[in-house]
Amino acid sequence: MEQLLAPVRGFLACETPDAWIEKAKDPGVLQSILVDHCNCELKAAQTALFLIRKYAVDPEYSSALLAWAKPYEEFVYHKDRDMKAFLARTGKKNELATELKPKSGVAFGDELIARMVRLIKEEFHHFEQVLEIMHARDIPYTNINAGRYAKGMMSHVRTSEPATLVDKLIVGAFIEARSCERFAKLAPFMDEELERFYVSLLRSEARHYQDYLTLAEMIAGENIDQRIAYFAGVEAALIQGADDEFRFHSGVPNT
Repeated sequence: MEQLLAPVRGFLACETPDAWIEKAKDPGVLQSILVDHCNCELKAAQTALFLIRKYAVDPEYSSALLAWAKPYEEFVYHKDRDMKAFLARTGKKNELATELKPKSGVAFGDELIARMVRLIKEEFHHFEQVLEIMHARDIPYTNINAGRYAKGMMSHVRTSEPATLVDKLIVGAFIEARSCERFAKLAPFMDEELERFYVSLLRSEARHYQDYLTLAEMIAGENIDQRIAYFAGVEAALIQGADDEFRFHSGVPNT
């Protein structure tokens, strides 16, 4: 595990503050952690879907991509939700209905599609795994508002292409790397089932951040170390700053 985490920790500019870990150890916030974890998995999948739709394929493929995400979005956004029925439905392997082909003139299309489709599959599966744990523990899914972390990162994305796409991919890398680091930090303080689950997620999360970075470097066509360093500072400030709401990617708890 340490070998896997070493490059992740080297990529991030700071570790998770001890105050966040102390708060996360409180059994009273477990429901919030699990619900927000669900949301993070879905948002990661939605982000990857958006990148494919916007940058890599013609509109004809949008309906298949949206249909792939529909069961998960319906569950999260509809108040009248049935966790057991959802798990029974998605447990039958919700797959992308068609093979995606990149639109002409996009040199990175094949690579972006391949890496993002694999990421989406894994994020949907992780979403289901979290819900299964919640269902077994009689923990309901409840709607909670998003924290400031992702919005804070995205507010620094440049507004002209291809810089916009490069920055979005770098942001994606930091979000995945922070997730990986937090799973490792949380695992020793969780019960046996959750500890095994969080450790099992480390490998995929570590690969996700590397996929995002690989794509960013490919599309930029130049060294992006300076831009990575910029976002490392932004990310560290968000993680080390005070937060009124406790979330999976929140900063130092105010209470």
